[in-house]
Amino acid sequence: MRIGELSRRTGVNAHQLRYYEAQGLLTADRGTNGYREYDETAVLRVKQIRHLLGARLSSEDIAYLLPCAVGEAPELPGCPELLAAMRSRLRRLEDQLDLLARSRDALADYIDAAERTGGDNYPPFDDTALECLPA
Repeated sequence: MRIGELSRRTGVNAHQLRYYEAQGLLTADRGTNGYREYDETAVLRVKQIRHLLGARLSSEDIAYLLPCAVGEAPELPGCPELLAAMRSRLRRLEDQLDLLARSRDALADYIDAAERTGGDNYPPFDDTALECLPA
């Protein structure tokens, strides 16, 4: 099947499918006309990729896990290498959550302090100046 058909059957746009291919997550043969040609297993593979992306895994993590994936959800066997990779990713996520929680708490403290001191002497707040700050 061509990329448009794979896109229709999976609900993933062609641009994303080409990205998956560039990341080594999806493979396609090339027809004599140069068009990508996918076999039936590509539908399942794309669904697996989408589920793993939903777990916020990186494309590098997914490339490592995909050869062992079984089924659409997918299920992953409990082999030591896969468990180590998934635990490593989980630790990174927990570290990020800790950092976000500390940032949230610090911001809440700043807000509380600012509300206690009042702001009657300041000009009105212009939040357009914050648009250039990273989220």
